[in-house]
Amino acid sequence: MKPRFIMCICTGQCPGFKSLDLWALINYVRNELDVEYAIVHPQLCVDDGDRFFKDYIKPDVKYIIGACDPKMQRKMFKDAFLESGGDYDKQVISLDLRNISTEEAMKKVKEVVESLK
Repeated sequence: MKPRFIMCICTGQCPGFKSLDLWALINYVRNELDVEYAIVHPQLCVDDGDRFFKDYIKPDVKYIIGACDPKMQRKMFKDAFLESGGDYDKQVISLDLRNISTEEAMKKVKEVVESLK
């Protein structure tokens, strides 16, 4: 199965994403890379993010999550994965896409997608 890409944009107000053209990145990932699909969530680290994960996570699917620091992502998302029957450490590749250009973000995501083939 192809990986799924989830982009957390941290409410759209995080200054770390000011250089990132969200829609250019999402459309590049969904149209140009070998992923099942790409989606955007406004803030995965809050209650509705947990509910989203619990509803969305499937076993044996790889998830590439673009957001903040990978260590923070693990702390914030691992319990929701566990409660949904998933395994964060085996299923998730976390990317810190803050403070980089859209082109740099595209390159990072592309490298991960290609490494999963």
